[in-house]
Amino acid sequence: MIQFRNLSLFRGVKVLLEQAAFQLHPGHKVGLIGANGAGKSSLFALLRGELQQEVGDLDIPPNWVIAHVAQETPSLNLPALQFTLEGDAELTEIEAALLQAETQHEGEKIAELHQRLSDIEGYSAKARASSLLDGLGFSQADLTRSVSEFSGGWRVRLNLARALMCRSDLLLLDEPTNHLDLDAVIWLETWLRDYRGTLLLISHDRDFLDNVIDTVLHIEQQRITLYRGGYSDFERQRAEKLALQQAMFEKQQRKVAHLHSYIDRFRVQATKARQAQSRIRALERMEMISAAHVDSQFSFEFRSPIDAPDPLLVLDDIDVGYADKTILKKVVMAIRPGERIGLLGKNGAGKSTLIKLLAAELKPLAGKRVEGKELNIGYFAQHQLEQLRPHESPLQHMLRLDPATREQEHLNYLGGFDFKGDMARASCENFSGGEKSRLALALLIWTRPNLLLLDEPTNHLDLEMRHALTLALQDYQGGVILVSHDRALLRATCDNFVLVANGVAEAFDGDLDDYKDWLANNKTQTNTVNIETAVKKNDYAQSKAERQARIVARRPLVKETEQIEKSLEKLNAEKTTLDARASEGSLYDANNKSELQQLLKRQAELSSAIDTAEMRWLELHEQLEAMADV
Repeated sequence: MIQFRNLSLFRGVKVLLEQAAFQLHPGHKVGLIGANGAGKSSLFALLRGELQQEVGDLDIPPNWVIAHVAQETPSLNLPALQFTLEGDAELTEIEAALLQAETQHEGEKIAELHQRLSDIEGYSAKARASSLLDGLGFSQADLTRSVSEFSGGWRVRLNLARALMCRSDLLLLDEPTNHLDLDAVIWLETWLRDYRGTLLLISHDRDFLDNVIDTVLHIEQQRITLYRGGYSDFERQRAEKLALQQAMFEKQQRKVAHLHSYIDRFRVQATKARQAQSRIRALERMEMISAAHVDSQFSFEFRSPIDAPDPLLVLDDIDVGYADKTILKKVVMAIRPGERIGLLGKNGAGKSTLIKLLAAELKPLAGKRVEGKELNIGYFAQHQLEQLRPHESPLQHMLRLDPATREQEHLNYLGGFDFKGDMARASCENFSGGEKSRLALALLIWTRPNLLLLDEPTNHLDLEMRHALTLALQDYQGGVILVSHDRALLRATCDNFVLVANGVAEAFDGDLDDYKDWLANNKTQTNTVNIETAVKKNDYAQSKAERQARIVARRPLVKETEQIEKSLEKLNAEKTTLDARASEGSLYDANNKSELQQLLKRQAELSSAIDTAEMRWLELHEQLEAMADV
């Protein structure tokens, strides 16, 4: 059990948590919720032992293994599969010890290590690691590629796979879906539901939270509150709490006003001064109840497009790809004003390629791309964050984009994206990923596009900004093409879906639940065969290792059996000689009495020794036969 007892946590002079007191029991799946900068990542650092609390106590079982996703991945030549396997530290330790024992021909230690390997299911480790990487979108060919060959986003996935490979008691995941596509998100939530340890999860994906967690820890105004249930349950409970809090606040304000009225009327009268002072002290002691701030800091809407040609854009029998490879064939699509289309498909199937075709960043290899007159495309993708000028402020970006508009109007507009006060004039070089995403969206929206192409627009955006974007898209009058792993956004904004798979892009007749079923029923045959092959190989490796372990374990038994057989041969030979002597009549003469006594005594000793040796020989053979039958 994890227990916080009146714990306070600081970051420098800033108070992050005050008097936190709660318990998390084994197996709980907890969502950690709070505004950016509230202290969620610092709480993770505290649990990992990287920070220390200033006040109070934190109790974590000392034998618990804690797993988390590393922030950086060194450029290693290690294959992706081996990198993932090393997430299981005990497995790595046993395999290293086994290699050393085999080199030094230590039979008993080899047998012991094989047993430990079996206990932790080490023989199936490669199959499990392959399954993890497959679920996170890696192909079979990727398993042998070195870590250094992967891009930043794929290295984040490798770090996630490595963390999941660890047989942990506590798993800490900070925004694990940021670099995943929808397919991998669906796979991950299934994996996490089956996870047996305690999970602490930071995420801005409400559907993902609802499908995984059973408890919410909410950080607000340096206080942490525990709620039972999923994220939707938390929202409902908090709304009820805020409504009650607001009613209490209004009631208290009436009481405060009454006290002030009394003080103002009677503080100057000598006869009433003592009562007035008493009420002043009561007012100071009163614990002021905060007003419920339920409004989001984000408030914006899409400006109406100047023109709206119909259709906006037509793709006529298009093949698209790159010089040496066609990704999609025979694409037919007509996009009209007000149409909202979500693109579905596995990672690498061609969704981003299709978006680039629509944005005219890729030319068709065959077919026609026909733009409507006055088409104005607003294209958002993660690589466009790199086009922001790091030494310029949000206001300077806006003035560069539209110098004719008054500065105050730009400031008012930026305020809707939470660039307020000094932040609107601060250079964006030190902005977080979420802040850069908000600025890129603000710049895009200002251009009044009539066709929006959004490729994973919610990466790095928090829950309130995602909600504001959802509301804005619902009122947007232009056309929308959306790629996102955020199912809440897809459900709320998309009327139709296009499935990109197997080299084609076709209308998908169904919703996101149907797509989830499609994923489950349409695992590619190649991956299935490869995983089955990997399992068979590991089963063979396990059988071979077990046979080796049995051989090693049998050796001392066989050796002892051979020693007993040699000993029996000598004992029987001696007894035969004594029996022959005992049959001679002269032995029973009076003068041979001493010899007869010694002979009979030795015969008894030999018989006893032979019986004991034969019993042990039978026991050993029974053990050897039992090992042979395993």
